[in-house]
Amino acid sequence: MHAMDRFGLSERKACRLVELNRSSKRYKPGKRDDSEIRARIRELAEKHRKYGSPMIHAILRREGYVLNHKKTERIYREERLSLRKKVRRKLPARARVPMERATRVNEVWSMDFVSDSLAGGRKFRVLTIVDDFTRFCPGMAVSSSLPARRVTRFLDEVAYISGYPERIRVDNGPEFISRDFSSWARKRGIEVEYIRPGKPTDNSFIESFNGKFRDECLNENWFMSIQESRRVIEDWRIEYNTYRPHSSLGRCTPDEFAGKHMDMLDTKTLALKMA
Repeated sequence: MHAMDRFGLSERKACRLVELNRSSKRYKPGKRDDSEIRARIRELAEKHRKYGSPMIHAILRREGYVLNHKKTERIYREERLSLRKKVRRKLPARARVPMERATRVNEVWSMDFVSDSLAGGRKFRVLTIVDDFTRFCPGMAVSSSLPARRVTRFLDEVAYISGYPERIRVDNGPEFISRDFSSWARKRGIEVEYIRPGKPTDNSFIESFNGKFRDECLNENWFMSIQESRRVIEDWRIEYNTYRPHSSLGRCTPDEFAGKHMDMLDTKTLALKMA
């Protein structure tokens, strides 16, 4: 037992008793063992090189680690894991046309194509799809050729699980302005919204998705065959939907956000029935 506690002495009286100056009595911090957190941060940074400190912090919190974001940033910086930022050229101010935001699941899907090459030089294309409201990616088609009929057939396969959207937002590519695609959408009661030519910012959700897809998947892998690219891209899509937290969704995954939204709708429906 400490002498002050044993004899009921205050700190001031104890210092006087042993003739010590209080200024010499300083707190000595104990050394904390951050080895486990450091190892996990390095592991996440090596596996997901484009995630950055805020994303890694969100994942650590989801995994049960209790720590301040400043500590994550400090360890991230001390381990020399910081990403090199690209200096963007400042563009002149332009009038912006606000997009009509989606307010429910399957209200608006955005679609586009991304191109890449195999190790042998053969090119392939990826049809990317994202739900504007939940950021959920219902599917990604990978092939050396994706004409309009192949696109519509794939959309029917995806809709069998996720349902059809009310509207689809696309650019003016030949696959989307073709008669086959227009006829397919009309028969299923889907409205097709075409963005202004040369204005990819009109389709910002799919542009953002494509940027993440290229940074985190295409640029990080060297595909030897179409089959391998399909497997790796599908694994990334599942991780994107179920593991990767999104700042725009309150650090939820698209799958979690969609689930919470459906639970909220069920609660409202039950309340209306009971009213």
